[in-house]
Amino acid sequence: MKQVITTEKIPIFLWLDQVDDETLAQAKNLANLPCAFHHIALMADAHVGYGMPIGGVLATNDVVIPNAVGVDIGCGMQVVRTGLNALDSGQLRRILTALRRAVPLGFKHHSRPRPVDVLPDPETDILERDLPVVAAEFNSARRQVGTLGGGNHFIEIQRGSDDRIWLMVHSGSRNLGYKVAGVYNKLAVQMAGSNKKGAIPKAWQLAMLPLDSSIGQRYLREMAYCVAFARANRSEMMTVFQEIVVEISGSDQFEPALDVAHNYVDCEEHFFRQVWVHRKGATRAFTGEYGIIPGSQGSCSYIVRGLGNPQSFMSCSHGAGRVLGRKEARRRLDLQEEIGKLEASKVLHSIRHRNDLEEAPGAYKNINEVIASQQDLIEVVMELHPLAVLKG
Repeated sequence: MKQVITTEKIPIFLWLDQVDDETLAQAKNLANLPCAFHHIALMADAHVGYGMPIGGVLATNDVVIPNAVGVDIGCGMQVVRTGLNALDSGQLRRILTALRRAVPLGFKHHSRPRPVDVLPDPETDILERDLPVVAAEFNSARRQVGTLGGGNHFIEIQRGSDDRIWLMVHSGSRNLGYKVAGVYNKLAVQMAGSNKKGAIPKAWQLAMLPLDSSIGQRYLREMAYCVAFARANRSEMMTVFQEIVVEISGSDQFEPALDVAHNYVDCEEHFFRQVWVHRKGATRAFTGEYGIIPGSQGSCSYIVRGLGNPQSFMSCSHGAGRVLGRKEARRRLDLQEEIGKLEASKVLHSIRHRNDLEEAPGAYKNINEVIASQQDLIEVVMELHPLAVLKG
């Protein structure tokens, strides 16, 4: 841990030396929530989010906060170790070309619905009774599963410190999670408006759902479905990824996938109490548990093992973390300079135009410094060097 802030109702533990004013203000809001438990944890990649900082961990008593999970419910990483020791530049380019044809990117979806058995698929009566938002979006979700999305989502080919080729996918629950998050945050705002006693400022954007309410319980069910959908989404893309690698390389050796989510809420025991731990852009790091921490485009990613540190609610960072917002990155970064960084590292990259600067290396923190800031939370198991990346 780098520092502790004790000016609020409960402490804020930080794994970063410096924090911007907006992120700190949001952390202080969390620390003054009546439902917040024990302390707030800000990971080394923390930056401002909607309501709650991305890279934040919040434990609550008896309530859930939709904005403390976020709109991309279940977003996370999946990685697979192959039997390959190398891919030449021609093979890398052919794999990227095939991926662009096979995996819808950005706002694109599949033209036809994917088979129902690809999705987490409750019986229809359960879907309509217990998961109303999922039920309403189910047919659309069948076209979204196996699609990358935009923003910081990516597909990457990497070489591990074990001299093996690794395949990585970063994506989430697509529009399904966005819809669930929006509906339940709106319901939480309405509930807060009807109950003035103990109300928190609306400007904090942290409206909550009591877990002794039917709405709170329904959010948990729909959120859990979105987490499962996000995992299925990554698995669909990884299956296509592997098929392409087999076709181009001739190797069909793949180890079981490691899949890790970093946007969700779950009931866990911490400091001798059952609490609801919200991880928004944070990776669970129980003792011995494996996690995935990706870098920015062109920098290393890491497979790590948790140390179970209670001060972080047994969590660690979920990535490098932004230092520039998207608009700010487009305005301030130099396109040719950022392209030069990637070409110097011999990475087949996705930066072509000024708008792509949103995901340029200069928009993110140094991943090595982020990893070094959390040595009390995780140990590095594998370093993964990028060879080629496809962005949404």
